[in-house]
Amino acid sequence: MERTTFSVRVDSVRDEQHGVRSFSVSRLDGQPFERYEPGAHIDVTGPSGVTRQYSLCGDPDHRETHLFAVKREEASRGGSRSLHEDVTVGCELTIGAPRNLFQLAPGAIEHILIAAGIGVTPLLSMAYRLLKQEQRFVLHYFARSAEHAAFLPLLSRAPFNDFVRFHFGVARDQLDAALAGCVANARDGSHVYTCGPAPFMERVVAIGEQHVAADAIHLERFAAEPAAAAGDESNTLDSFDVRIASSGATVHVDKHTTIVAALASIGIEVDTSCGEGVCGTCMVDVVSGTPEHRDHCLSKAERASGKVICCCVSRARSPLLVLDL
Repeated sequence: MERTTFSVRVDSVRDEQHGVRSFSVSRLDGQPFERYEPGAHIDVTGPSGVTRQYSLCGDPDHRETHLFAVKREEASRGGSRSLHEDVTVGCELTIGAPRNLFQLAPGAIEHILIAAGIGVTPLLSMAYRLLKQEQRFVLHYFARSAEHAAFLPLLSRAPFNDFVRFHFGVARDQLDAALAGCVANARDGSHVYTCGPAPFMERVVAIGEQHVAADAIHLERFAAEPAAAAGDESNTLDSFDVRIASSGATVHVDKHTTIVAALASIGIEVDTSCGEGVCGTCMVDVVSGTPEHRDHCLSKAERASGKVICCCVSRARSPLLVLDL
């Protein structure tokens, strides 16, 4: 499967706050971008040739441009560093079509958005949509300080200021109390959305589940956590077979081979991007068999159903997986 990509021009570069830079891009062919739902992310290939995923943070109804923001990581392997150091107005980049595993829940009576640091980016696009639809929502924004809060001027003025609550400099031992205050008044039918560092989101989930249903809490991860990526291997088979439902072709997957690589060895290409089970590009429906989920993008309900698998990192608990390919 071949990914859809676009050649784009950088129209503006803006330093949003400490270490965060936003980029507005438009298509070189002059055409508008396809419609997307808020919460989506795109692949961005910078001058270094490294491809990374970044959330779209602009108004999703403005199709002439895409806006994404990049935090410069000190341990960057060429992704964020290259975008910060090498990209100026007029540069050309390659981006992918938007993908979305972090959508607003239809029918929710209230949306509680909880961001930490650069995690505000997908929630900002949600706020644009919720404002236009006049839906009930609040955006809680946690940051080390005002100087570390991206898009602070935008969020501090109309129309956002009435819906945004800032939480600056919250100490670690005070975080649970602060988060409890964010969800304490959640009504039946409320949904919670969070994006930020993994430890922060874990606390949002733990506190949130005391007030709303577990399947009403939605997360967007930036990257897989190394310690968690391996998952619980107690019931995982060292090797198993994967069968293609459409053709009956079968391939063996050994202990040191991913499902993606095994399928490629028999000419079945599964589209991938992050390779860490974060972006969801390689999700494939499961016809039969039991997956061992090692991804960080499927919801609890999707994992429990056993009907979908992320082929770049996940394994099997059954000797045979039949995939809808």
